[in-house]
Amino acid sequence: MDEQGRPVAFVTAPFRGDGLAQLEAVAHVILEPWIDQTPLKIYGPDALAERAREVGADILVCEADFCMGPVLELPLRAIGSTRGDPTNVDVAAATAAGIPVLHAPARNADAVAEMTLALLFAAARHVIPADRDLRAGEIVKDGRLAYQRFRSWQLAGRVAGLIGLGAVGRATRWRLEGIGMQVIACDPYNDEARHTLPDLLAEADVVSVHAAPTPETLGMLGAAEFGAMKSGAIYLNSARAGLHDLAALTDALTSGHLAAAGLDHFDGERLPAAHPLLGLENVVLTPHIGGATYDTEVNHSRMIADDLVALLAGRRPRFIANPEVLDAR
Repeated sequence: MDEQGRPVAFVTAPFRGDGLAQLEAVAHVILEPWIDQTPLKIYGPDALAERAREVGADILVCEADFCMGPVLELPLRAIGSTRGDPTNVDVAAATAAGIPVLHAPARNADAVAEMTLALLFAAARHVIPADRDLRAGEIVKDGRLAYQRFRSWQLAGRVAGLIGLGAVGRATRWRLEGIGMQVIACDPYNDEARHTLPDLLAEADVVSVHAAPTPETLGMLGAAEFGAMKSGAIYLNSARAGLHDLAALTDALTSGHLAAAGLDHFDGERLPAAHPLLGLENVVLTPHIGGATYDTEVNHSRMIADDLVALLAGRRPRFIANPEVLDAR
């Protein structure tokens, strides 16, 4: 508590907009967003516990820091993880310690959906190599005009297949429909998705992955699945790299079976320096920036603040990863 008897909220996540004002109305906020630190500063459990103890934190709100071990020995009233899935928090240990863990599902659904379209347009319309050639003054290259080298099929009228129809998949669906694509989907947990995976792969001109990484989905797309896709299809993954076999995808792109790909995530957040994908012009690669919008920060700030206000007032928060903690009180 601060001198006025308000709880102290130590916030290492980016926090902005109405959510920040809302939190400041009920708590003394110490704001040290990791994203604004140069050099980069992401706390491990020991350092986070030490800093939280220094500032007298009653509430901890984090995004990239690791909330486990000694952090959960602190007398915290709540932890807010601004991620959709609070993977940076040891939820089981927090539950054992009686600490509610709040989170922000679908905070970045629109941002990732927009990134999916960015990857699609860049891959389908050869945006990256065309930009490179223009900067190099190579309008004519190997005796051919840019107009000859970079022709492609338009997306309107084509079929897009979405693997996963959760928040991001749904946000992507209406955007693709808006550019004139026919959208189909497979998702065993959504009745609106009426295709099986084999049927989707056979029918879609563009396959876009939006499934959550689970034991059921990890490695779900391998050599057989890429081989089952249409010749000349485009593959997009703005979700997680673990959903596909990267070597099999590389083979499908190198052979020309797949026309192009757009990828926003890689194991370890990077590709090895000599990876063959880096030499392919029909692949667009981005370093896990799908959710990197200020709006994502506004969204998760509002969601976490809403639930912290509710929790402090004795009401049930909406997005809590361990509701059994409340039931035990």
